[in-house]
Amino acid sequence: MAQKKRDLLSLWDFTAAEIRALCARAGELKAMRARGERHTPLAGRTLGMIFEKASTRTRVSFEVGMYELGGHAVYLSAQGSQIARGEPLRDTARVLGGYCHGILVRTFGHDVAEELARFAPVPVINGLTDLSHPCQVLADLFTVWERLGPRALDPGQSRFAWVGDGNNMAHSWIEAAAILGLDLSIACPEGYEPDAGVLARAEADGDWRTTIEIVRAPADAVRGRDVVSTDVWASMGEEGEAEVRKRDFAGYCIDEQLLSLAERHVMVLHCLPAHRGEEITDGVLEGPRSAVFQQAENRLHIQKALLERLLGGW
Repeated sequence: MAQKKRDLLSLWDFTAAEIRALCARAGELKAMRARGERHTPLAGRTLGMIFEKASTRTRVSFEVGMYELGGHAVYLSAQGSQIARGEPLRDTARVLGGYCHGILVRTFGHDVAEELARFAPVPVINGLTDLSHPCQVLADLFTVWERLGPRALDPGQSRFAWVGDGNNMAHSWIEAAAILGLDLSIACPEGYEPDAGVLARAEADGDWRTTIEIVRAPADAVRGRDVVSTDVWASMGEEGEAEVRKRDFAGYCIDEQLLSLAERHVMVLHCLPAHRGEEITDGVLEGPRSAVFQQAENRLHIQKALLERLLGGW
């Protein structure tokens, strides 16, 4: 590698200026694609992709992104590799690092991504862990940038809400708020709060203009907000808790009545897949205030900017 390798394990791996630069670059790459321009800075480069969790958007967007940038992606399922037979992660990291120019991992424990990054000689990208989902929230931020304008990510310009589980998505939104100096309100039932360590770091290391509050009532989180986000109530690996969570999250559905408390121009985000009628109604998901499918498409564009940055030295 011509430069010291950088990883993306959480949004803390990038500064506020770098996140804004990624959004701006994603916009340029999206416009180039719309014009049919070919741009191949990663010709001859390969991304190794380790998937221990199922995926639609992460896998397809990274594979297509590498292809469009002139590179190649190699998909490795846990069951189709030696990882399932107990090969140490440090060995996998060094072997793949000898073959590939970058490694993407989508897994359960965040420690898996950390160990890969510790031993791999090439950049490691967190495609999702139980702790964080930085690639998705980068796409969310780019969607806000695109829909509300670049200044929407400046301190004091927009107000954000998260309604639902204090999960990996909520954690990455907390990181984004802390880094960018955003105003974020999180509504979650008792017992489903975000990780205390994630909140503590946001308070200790975040921009002084950051405001993060945890509330119980969704109405308190959504009232007067410009951007409202949610996710399924039971994430991958929590399917056995689905019925209990349905009871515990009663009243946490993003519906038209709840959304009426937000700003009139509010945009709604959901990382998908969605359970329509549970955490979000069909009417909201398909309605004019939904940016969900724009958000899903933007996974491709922001990840192309990320790949260009980490694997191409941009």
